[in-house]
Amino acid sequence: MIRPKLNRLMVAGLLAVCATAQPHPLDSLIEAARKGPASPGLQELIAKTLTAKGSTAVWGQDFLFVMASDDAVTVSIDGQPAVGMARIGGSNLWMRLEKMRTGVTHSYQYYAAGKALGARADLTGYNPDSYPKAGVPQGKLSEKHTIVSRLYNGMKADWWVYAAPGVDANVPAPLMVWQDGQTLIAGDLSRMRLFTVTENLVAQKLIPPMVHVMISPGFTAAGKAMRSIEYDTVTDLYARFLMEELLPEVEKIYKLRQDGYSRGIGGESSGGICSFNVAWFMPEKFARVHSTIGSYTSIQWRPQEKLEGGNVYPFKVRKEDKRNIRVWMSDGADDLENNHGSWPLQNIELANSLKMREYDYHFRFGHAAHNSSQSSLDLPESLTWLWRGYDASKSTENFTMDAAEKDKPYYRVTISNRDSW
Repeated sequence: MIRPKLNRLMVAGLLAVCATAQPHPLDSLIEAARKGPASPGLQELIAKTLTAKGSTAVWGQDFLFVMASDDAVTVSIDGQPAVGMARIGGSNLWMRLEKMRTGVTHSYQYYAAGKALGARADLTGYNPDSYPKAGVPQGKLSEKHTIVSRLYNGMKADWWVYAAPGVDANVPAPLMVWQDGQTLIAGDLSRMRLFTVTENLVAQKLIPPMVHVMISPGFTAAGKAMRSIEYDTVTDLYARFLMEELLPEVEKIYKLRQDGYSRGIGGESSGGICSFNVAWFMPEKFARVHSTIGSYTSIQWRPQEKLEGGNVYPFKVRKEDKRNIRVWMSDGADDLENNHGSWPLQNIELANSLKMREYDYHFRFGHAAHNSSQSSLDLPESLTWLWRGYDASKSTENFTMDAAEKDKPYYRVTISNRDSW
């Protein structure tokens, strides 16, 4: 059952948005879907707002599932028996619109011709601060820039800058750097809805006006993908790349705070371990870590080359000097298991090590698989937690574990969207 207060907040927020001159693209798509699979222009709206092959969309309690197949498609939601989907016009797209709970993640699996279509996936029942609100100022997203890295031997990577409302280009601003930045620049059409969440939290004075730098993984001149080498290798090279090459370019557009207290770094999967890695090697430059479905596994463990992989971090945290960092982590019970390791177990073990050393950390352990659903659900909470107590007059703080965390047992893991270690 959804709490009445949450319902009122959600409805009020959505009504406020709908009252504006331009309806939100997701709202328009859902409204067309409500009219059924024969709704005029529905297929075009799906291609424009999602993809030509479909996807999912969430607006309030309306959850739209769209899948492409030549055969009839069914969908199992939250492990329940599969139900039928309706063909959209004469296309090969199939749809189903459901009313479902917000404030949680939902799993789903498509089937056709008696076989699963793709892997089981999850989607997010967003909370109110992940929706645009009337009267809340909007930030500014830059055009795409490209950097050529000297440290990575000519690697090229695209990057963007988003300035939250209240950022003055001539006044040094707090900073967050996000890995896999290309997945964030679509605003509310991306899973995280980073810009809207930021605007809502800034308006409520829960986080400071800040600059988000979003950088995509690079490619060599020969077209080789560098993502895993950049993100999964446990060295200071990527941290140096940010400090020596990327951020000087950003500062040609916006002035940035130089203290680690005013800087955070975030990412998912390999981008999650990358974020932890940067703060581990340069805590004086990045003291706030946002790590979700982090790949604390052996992807780039190459002992023959004396290179460590992310699998070592639970032990580095236990045995090396304690860093002055604040860490938000999340993962799901259905995350990956392969020859590189177990993502759920490695995240649990790292959280356990952070607790043992009394780091300022929070670990959210949910149901989801290897995707953005849990981090998207949590983002208003996680950013608020990560930046809590921020004081622009300060340049440092001794981050300490909350007293409430100390009283929790080491090995209690409740699989829930609300419980944590």
